[in-house]
Amino acid sequence: MTRDDAGGVRSAVLALHRTTGLPVVFGGAVSGTSGAGHDRLRITELVGNTTDSLSGLVVHHGNGLGGKAMAMGRPLWVSNYPCSASISHDYDKPVGREGLLSILAVPIVVGRRVRGVLYGALREPLSLADRVVGAAVQTARDLEQDIAVHDRADEALARSRPVVPESAARWEEVRAVHAELRALAERVEDAPTRDRLREASLRLAAAGLGKPDGSPRPVLSPRELDVLSYVAIGCTNAEAAQRLGLLPETVKSYLRSAMRKLDSHTRLEAVTTARRSGLLP
Repeated sequence: MTRDDAGGVRSAVLALHRTTGLPVVFGGAVSGTSGAGHDRLRITELVGNTTDSLSGLVVHHGNGLGGKAMAMGRPLWVSNYPCSASISHDYDKPVGREGLLSILAVPIVVGRRVRGVLYGALREPLSLADRVVGAAVQTARDLEQDIAVHDRADEALARSRPVVPESAARWEEVRAVHAELRALAERVEDAPTRDRLREASLRLAAAGLGKPDGSPRPVLSPRELDVLSYVAIGCTNAEAAQRLGLLPETVKSYLRSAMRKLDSHTRLEAVTTARRSGLLP
């Protein structure tokens, strides 16, 4: 379990409660030791509970409704938990103390690995509406995408740490990471994460800058710098467009604007000027 996973589950539980109106919504992130069979979930986030019976409950892979959803990697639900013959009943006591009967469990799966489980529940033995199940699944999918972005950002940051200025090969890697960080930032809706990615890209850009010479620093828009960062690692306009989710003509327009601001006549000259100004690593 990571801090991002736990925070994401917390936000997802609140969103699920708001969008579905389910009286009880809870969930937690998954941790593991040496394989999927050893994964376990600790329930940490609860909304609408009237007791503490589920708070901190550890659900093991394959056990109960949530454990079975973890093992199968897909949503599961029962309309009368105590009487269900499709699950084990390891957690009947805490579930019974909370008075839950109809329960839905949706695993959060990223890269074939279960990272958490979201639950929604009723205190009546009723079937859950398709709308409610669909909303729960969509909330889990949104969280999966957010976690995947966090993972890629963490990987990129980890790759950027061993900076060795003397090695051209290392600098090419730094430049590739810089471009990836900028592209990721544009796709992140979470403001703190987006700021973290942008700050990391600025640190990388400044890493190769020598002592400032006092000359004014050119000002490029975020998108102009995004495009130039991919041009700097050898991408064509079409390749930069694909990686940034833009049209090739849009990339060409941003590149022309950046070249004009940098008083450059070629792509290479623009990249060189940007590096000397500390805009690119």
